[in-house]
Amino acid sequence: MFRNMLQWDAVTQRALQRTTIREIADQAGVSIATVSRVLNGRGDVSDETRDLVSRVIRENGYTANRNARGLSAGRTGLVGVVVPLVFPAYFAYILAGAAEALFERDLQIVLSPTGNEYAREVSVFNRLHGVTDGSLIILPEESSEELERHLDNGFRFVVIDPLMQLDERIPSVSAANTSGADQAMRHLLQLGHRRIAHITGPKGWLATEDRRRGYRAALAAAGTLPDPGLEAEAIPEIDSGRDAATALLALPDPPTAIFAFNDNIAIGAVQAARARGLRVPDDLSVVGFDDVEHATVVTPALTTVRQPLAEMGRTAVSLLSRLMERQSLETLHVELATRLVVRDSTAPLRNR
Repeated sequence: MFRNMLQWDAVTQRALQRTTIREIADQAGVSIATVSRVLNGRGDVSDETRDLVSRVIRENGYTANRNARGLSAGRTGLVGVVVPLVFPAYFAYILAGAAEALFERDLQIVLSPTGNEYAREVSVFNRLHGVTDGSLIILPEESSEELERHLDNGFRFVVIDPLMQLDERIPSVSAANTSGADQAMRHLLQLGHRRIAHITGPKGWLATEDRRRGYRAALAAAGTLPDPGLEAEAIPEIDSGRDAATALLALPDPPTAIFAFNDNIAIGAVQAARARGLRVPDDLSVVGFDDVEHATVVTPALTTVRQPLAEMGRTAVSLLSRLMERQSLETLHVELATRLVVRDSTAPLRNR
């Protein structure tokens, strides 16, 4: 009996430590995803691996004591995630990364879609304060001043992909939009294109202005003055992109390439080209931005700038966790690198 008490005491001690799913994976020599599949009872794991992971979980007291660890730290174990919409792939990728990172830290999501409604966002965010340990807020409609008031009231949160310019006090994670636009433009310029149209996002959006800056800077570096007539605005949807591209392609001297604010707009541009009897990329090159699933299933497959969307979600969770633990931070603002992915929608300029 004394021996059993010693064994129980050892297990209890381990359970009280803040063991994470990453530590379980390291001890078992498997991936975090494999541990997650075992914990959720998924069938796509071999019996041998399942037994190994289950044994490591039992030895660490992981499953039985998750809630106890959160409560013992005086926290709820809940993190709010405020998001405009859940379905579009852009948001889904960010949510997937955030959800995985929260699971690794024994935290649970309180998912709060706002439907792009300002009043609903304000209401949701206010309610999360006090019932969660902190929040992530994606593309917030609230102004920097309004978000600052939440900080002043002691609420810990991180903004993912800020819609507008934020005060330096507000923690944020974003992508390198200017660099991404520069990469897209340099690619088109190297292919010989000079009449390159830019279908931007809504005026005033931080991403819009950053990508416009990269677009114009690349043209200037190539000795080409930006033509205001080759810039059009669209909301980030296929129909809007198609309408904007239709107007650009109807110009007396139409563009030979289009750099679009996002993949949906780029797909709309491809549709507009086809409607005019143009071939992509033979007659018109098109570059998007985001690299979501649609980019690979359209024909031709879309050349686009890849945003590390899932990594943005994971990084935001990491930043928020450190804020909740009141750890010192080197920076409150993280900008993740973007990368051009060349596929089939771009080609060298051909003589008309």
